[in-house]
Amino acid sequence: MTTVNMPSTTGAAMPTSSGFLGAVAAWLTTTDHRRIGRLFMGFSVLWVLSIVVVNAILGFERIDSASIAINEGALPQLFAASRTLASFGVLIPLTLGLAIAVVPTQVGARSIMFARNATFGFYLWLFGTAVVVGSLIANGGPGGGSATMVDLYLLGLATTMLGLVVASISVIATVITARTAGTDLADIPVFSWAALIGAVSTVMTLPVALGTLIYVAVDHQYVKVAFGGNTEISTWLGWAMTQPQTFLYVIPVVGVLAELAPAVARKAQPLRGGVFVGIGLMSVALFGSVSQNIHDFEWSGTVSDKVQSFVPYAMFNLLPLLGMVVVLGLALLALRSDTLKITPAFIPVFLGGGMILTALLGNAVQLLSSAQLAGTVFEEGVLHYTTYGAVLVLWGAVAHWSTQLWGRELPAQAVIGLGVLGFAGTVLAALPMYIAGFADQQAEVVADFTYGGPTGLWNSASTIGHALMALCVVAGVATATRSITASASTGVAQ
Repeated sequence: MTTVNMPSTTGAAMPTSSGFLGAVAAWLTTTDHRRIGRLFMGFSVLWVLSIVVVNAILGFERIDSASIAINEGALPQLFAASRTLASFGVLIPLTLGLAIAVVPTQVGARSIMFARNATFGFYLWLFGTAVVVGSLIANGGPGGGSATMVDLYLLGLATTMLGLVVASISVIATVITARTAGTDLADIPVFSWAALIGAVSTVMTLPVALGTLIYVAVDHQYVKVAFGGNTEISTWLGWAMTQPQTFLYVIPVVGVLAELAPAVARKAQPLRGGVFVGIGLMSVALFGSVSQNIHDFEWSGTVSDKVQSFVPYAMFNLLPLLGMVVVLGLALLALRSDTLKITPAFIPVFLGGGMILTALLGNAVQLLSSAQLAGTVFEEGVLHYTTYGAVLVLWGAVAHWSTQLWGRELPAQAVIGLGVLGFAGTVLAALPMYIAGFADQQAEVVADFTYGGPTGLWNSASTIGHALMALCVVAGVATATRSITASASTGVAQ
């Protein structure tokens, strides 16, 4: 099914009589799905830049394991900020924003269903993430020294989750109920299918995390015994910010890759049903997430013990990996075409997809007990690959759909150049953490660790990688801003 372009106000300038305040009010109260999506994505970019800077600071601190330049008491908050914002400030809202902006047009809907709810979800999310960041700055969050700020962190996190669930429901309702008459789910574009699966996964798992958060908040407010108070927040809620749960957040990203491959090949996707199955396999991870446990594979005991350990490990970690392999394999199959014409947008999408595959492979390895990677920085490497890989894909997606989002293409050289720069930054940021993990560098520690090998080299390389990603994000924002400004100056409605 091809994308349906519905009538819009494109080409019509906003009335000048409304003035600046009128334009701001129109954005703040918008029910235009493109604007809602751009609000989600635009503010998510702020959190992308924030976690990249935080990761660079932590990497810099690790270069010399014998000393600490920043206040040691701030380290728990910095690590919590990196992990919390990666999931709830970047991965979910970025993909959700793209879905809100693009899916209605793809399925032939006039707008997003429950548009005001989607806008309300955005404000809940924005307010919640701001509260989370503020509480962390004021010594809240996991291990925080201020009881009031710890409570505020939990409140902000709950508000953030609620907003994301509310907005996800709008995407689900749009795909299920607002499709063009006579269009089956099997006929919708692959990205819309992936957005549906990703939104359903969000709606099914975040309420579980929200329920756990309520227990933790009540315990922290009163007895601080049953759930360990502020020191055990990550123990109870950590599953929502780590793998395989984070792979559910990037399912729409995989849909972008699956959709763009046949588009650049200028032919229909071969074995289209296989792509749908591959995306569906990735969502199996939600059952492991709902159980709130990390399912590793323990090679010990009897054969029966091995089987009992392997089955959940394979179901919740290997099946999502298999799903990604299926999608990537079918994308490569689609690229075997005489009419192939690689577009600038496809380059960061393909590179970012490779990073996500590397994260899935890393997750499968780290959960082998024999690898002895538990509690090391290897898991940080997996999260960096996942987060930065998703940002790369979404940069390509924005370039691909820029004419639909604001009526003007992004410069091809900037799209390709920043895609390559982001790829280099991702590899430099994450791969050294894989290597240091095998060398047994402890997670969430910046000093007093030693192991054989060039510790300074791995952490220096990772710091440089985060710095390159920061440069990539800033340049990407500048490029998009110039494009949007140019659109506004030519009279295209924003």
